[in-house]
Amino acid sequence: MTEEIKAIKVRPLPKTETRKHIIIVRVMHNFGVLTRITSLFAGRGYNIESLTVGKTHEPNVARITIVVEGNERVVEQIIKQLRKLVETLRVRDITDVPHIERELVLIKVHAGEDKARDEIMRLVSIFRAKVVDVSTDTYTIEITGSSDKIEAFINLLRPFGLKDIARTGVLALTRESAKEGLQEHKIE
Repeated sequence: MTEEIKAIKVRPLPKTETRKHIIIVRVMHNFGVLTRITSLFAGRGYNIESLTVGKTHEPNVARITIVVEGNERVVEQIIKQLRKLVETLRVRDITDVPHIERELVLIKVHAGEDKARDEIMRLVSIFRAKVVDVSTDTYTIEITGSSDKIEAFINLLRPFGLKDIARTGVLALTRESAKEGLQEHKIE
């Protein structure tokens, strides 16, 4: 009498810690797609931290980068809902996958006195930013980098008096070396 032993696969419970997730969505570039996607988040009471949309190298395909705060369970449910949309081609949470992320920011800062101008230019140089517009009492600065770098730069400019800030939101791409891991583990 041979008894067959069946292995039960136990799925690990999703983490309950709330953290930033970066979700990449490829969609057909049709009218109203963005509205349907953002409605998924709003309908469930989740706030999108940043949203970046643009065309891809493929005709009629757009790439959406969504940054959202939530736990693993919440993000998993959102991804399942995104995959149900007709226009969705692919959805990936790349939070734990090696990736490159950047953000572009334009900052208008008060720069009236010579001493302030010199200090701002020193910070611009240190952070590899650049001044893209100058007026009698204002510098407009462009900076790209990680969100942490940008936050540090903005905090150092605050004492001079920020006049305005425009941010693109996070853009992210998986690292080329990470693609093998994605295929190996079939993460989508």
